[in-house]
Amino acid sequence: MKNKFMSLKLLVVFIVSLFFTMAYAEEQEAQPAEEQEETQPSNIQELKTAITELIEEKDVPAVGIVMIDETGPVWIGALGKANLENNTAADENSLFRIGSTSKMFVALSVLKLVEQGQLSLSDKLSDLAPDIVFENQWSDTDPIRVVHLLEHTTGWDDIHLPEYAHNDPTPATLKQGLDFHPHSRISRWKPGSRMSYCNAGPPVAAYIVEKITGQNFEDYVQENFFDPMGMSTATYLLNKDVKNKGVTLYANGNQPQDYWHIIMRPSGAINASAMDISKFLQFYINRGSVKGEQIISQTSLTRMETAETTNAAKVGLESGYGLNNYSSPHESWVYREHSGGVNGGLTELAYLPSANLGHVIMINSVDGSTFRAISKLIRNYETRNLPAVTVNHDIDVTSEHKKIEGLYYPINSRQELSYFIDRIANVQRLWFDGNKLVRKGLLGGEPVYYYPVSADLYRSELTGSISLSKAIDPLAGEVVHANNMVLLPTSSIAAYTQLIIAGLWVFVMLSSVLFGLVWGIRKFRGQIPAGATIKIRLWPLLASLSIMLLVFLFIQGGSDPFAAFGVPSIFSVGIMLSTFSFALFSVLGVYTSVKERSTKMNRATYWYSTVSSFVHLIVTVYLLSFGVIGLMLWA
Repeated sequence: MKNKFMSLKLLVVFIVSLFFTMAYAEEQEAQPAEEQEETQPSNIQELKTAITELIEEKDVPAVGIVMIDETGPVWIGALGKANLENNTAADENSLFRIGSTSKMFVALSVLKLVEQGQLSLSDKLSDLAPDIVFENQWSDTDPIRVVHLLEHTTGWDDIHLPEYAHNDPTPATLKQGLDFHPHSRISRWKPGSRMSYCNAGPPVAAYIVEKITGQNFEDYVQENFFDPMGMSTATYLLNKDVKNKGVTLYANGNQPQDYWHIIMRPSGAINASAMDISKFLQFYINRGSVKGEQIISQTSLTRMETAETTNAAKVGLESGYGLNNYSSPHESWVYREHSGGVNGGLTELAYLPSANLGHVIMINSVDGSTFRAISKLIRNYETRNLPAVTVNHDIDVTSEHKKIEGLYYPINSRQELSYFIDRIANVQRLWFDGNKLVRKGLLGGEPVYYYPVSADLYRSELTGSISLSKAIDPLAGEVVHANNMVLLPTSSIAAYTQLIIAGLWVFVMLSSVLFGLVWGIRKFRGQIPAGATIKIRLWPLLASLSIMLLVFLFIQGGSDPFAAFGVPSIFSVGIMLSTFSFALFSVLGVYTSVKERSTKMNRATYWYSTVSSFVHLIVTVYLLSFGVIGLMLWA
């Protein structure tokens, strides 16, 4: 699964980022930062050497790599250790967990049934699988259709932590997995209007495949894809091949991870070797053909590579998420891709249809920076002799174009839980610099540049693909889609007020602890009388300590998030209680300051403590409105 407990990581990163007023921004099309000129590999041996040096330097145990071009395989193999404890070398037959790259087989299975006339992308979920629990308040006018499950436009939350934490080695059937915790499957907006990555959609589509074919989904994929392609050891389950040839996954300083029996297997459970996955990559490069047999038509593959359901796609947006297959820009070229992540492993399958080449990278580590560095090395090598795209930029900017300028916040959070931070940390600014439209996070990050095609459509300066678009959202009105972000205009007053309050909150928390040390010593020495003067000081300090405890519990439990947060534990219950205590102490602080406003005490101390309590209360109300107070991660 792609970033398998992303909502949990986002919450930790976002809360910590508020402490230091730093931005978290997911930029799929960020401009490369200026860096010193690097010596790029000019042949495969130099590339192998560069990657070997990189994984040794960064202590990444192993990497499996496949590279194919129009002539056939260029490199199929592995570097490093499949298992550090036994000093076992990885090779082309070592099986890695490929995570969300598994989702591509769901789309292919659906498309095969569409070609056979047994299914349509426009079929309604309620008609095909009425036994699947979900909620969509717009079902009469905007029903969830098969295509929404694959383009991630259902409006559902990503699956919740209990679903991630489920780990039944029996294993559970697909239907049992879907019945286990259906609470995330509630449409937050009209299906088809906004994309938001969701691990629940593909398993529901896979269940539809089961109902139509009468086969287990894993058996259907084996018969129709693994076997015809020659993926002889690829499997969704822990079997003898995985036990014998599976790499050990590592996280938290190369600590070995136990095998994870993923409840939503179609979304991320496949084990595959470099040799297996080379056949799958070759399938895309050969446009659906395997040994002269067309397993999937080129027309179906083109549909798989195209985003169609969002309002922005309907008016011309070209980048984004198709049927479990998304655009992945590298300098002036646009790859098609699906990456994946599990706890202890990362994968990237990417191919360039225009050049008939592609690659797969699999590591048994969660070192994202090294993983991206390997990807950059390979992409630079693959495109070294390709002609760069020339982007047309001769349209004059008018007042109509400039109507897009302003501040925006995202309205399609992957998890509703993280929306309260997205509104603050992911605010984007759009403005024109000459004839270029610039998009940049208000709190920093690399700028992204576009050239206008019209007042509503904008091309990437690098790739030339239409990557930003204005559109009308059926609930929010006029919005901007930038790749997979949906941005709603906001005022400067609203955006900056949020940031000021967030910054003030950080200051209050840090300063109240330092101040508490000072007055605590004075109280110990008998220099401050008991009673109201202590309470006025104490409540904002306890509120600050409650949030610090929350962050501490997140960080400590993050080393084993399933055990720590997926069930009631000292970490998860502690997080719930710390949010309650924060709210309680915030209210008590304001109440005490108002009630005891005539108390004789240093007025600077009184006003500092009172302002601190009011700031805490404002944040409490904000967090309460987003369901963060009383947060039960295991529920």
